[in-house]
Amino acid sequence: MPGERKNGDVGEIFRISEENRLLAADMFASLTPEQWRTPSLCGGWTVREVAAHLLAPLESRLTWPRVLLSVLRYRGDLDRYVDEQTREWARRPTDELVAGLRRGAGTQMDVPFVGPYGPMTDTCIHLRDAARPLGLDVNPPPRSWRAALDFLVSKTGARAFFPAARLTGLRLTATDQDWAGGEGTEVCGPSEALALAITGRPVALADLEGPGVDVLSSRITA
Repeated sequence: MPGERKNGDVGEIFRISEENRLLAADMFASLTPEQWRTPSLCGGWTVREVAAHLLAPLESRLTWPRVLLSVLRYRGDLDRYVDEQTREWARRPTDELVAGLRRGAGTQMDVPFVGPYGPMTDTCIHLRDAARPLGLDVNPPPRSWRAALDFLVSKTGARAFFPAARLTGLRLTATDQDWAGGEGTEVCGPSEALALAITGRPVALADLEGPGVDVLSSRITA
């Protein structure tokens, strides 16, 4: 099943994560102070917060005890925990954020609930969360998006990233590689746009085609 753990592909997932973190670090290193302050595709976060969000789990090392403590401390509101943690890390100097990403790029994250696939998918999506608003064509290669899409259409991926009902009755087809998932009304477009749209980034809808786009749009904005 797409997105579920397979003994042979975990090493590839770790490699994709490392490559994407290094790609992100190179992009962040090239930014001006104004670009660091640019609003990202993540509501309420600037490009700086996105960089901090990519770095924080590499150095805080999520484990079951840490997750359980966070659940208790924030009374189950993990979104608030992530937001507060991200903003705290974002206070660091930009060169420290970049250096930390490079230093920790090869960290093999296998975290509770989502294994190595969740962090890998994060590296794909959050790179574009920062790059798209800046008008930068810094984008993971198709094989990275294939792995991310496989995870997102799995039961585990849906629980972690968006309401599972969002994709009910939709057939997703990538136009930049041989990938498709789901059954129903067609939504097609570049892999990057598919992943961004199904995880709730409305800006990517303009890059998609097919009769299912309106359905997906209504579910994102509901």
